[in-house]
Amino acid sequence: MILGDLLGTPVHDPDGGRLGRVADARFVLDGPPHQLMAEPRLMGLVVSPHSVASFLGYERNGLTRPWLLARILRWRHRGSFLVLWEDIAMVGPRSVRLRPGFTRYNTMLEGGGQV
Repeated sequence: MILGDLLGTPVHDPDGGRLGRVADARFVLDGPPHQLMAEPRLMGLVVSPHSVASFLGYERNGLTRPWLLARILRWRHRGSFLVLWEDIAMVGPRSVRLRPGFTRYNTMLEGGGQV
């Protein structure tokens, strides 16, 4: 499966309840800092209950300008959360299902990140 195919895919809790759609993917680089060829690893998926459009980076870094764009994007993605790859039980062509006991993390990952 191509990662781009996951964008917009419905995400369900372990009981089948709909949580939203995949809005983005989060990667980390494994290896020493500033290493030129560090290996990227999929950390998890960002789930948005209201929108599948891109955050344009506003969820990660606290951007506030232009003010109107920042407000609109934050409103459209209210309630969004990051779910770690380890908490994903199944990825299929039409849905993503999470494991029992999954944790919702803040998309900014500040202060431990739990929502």
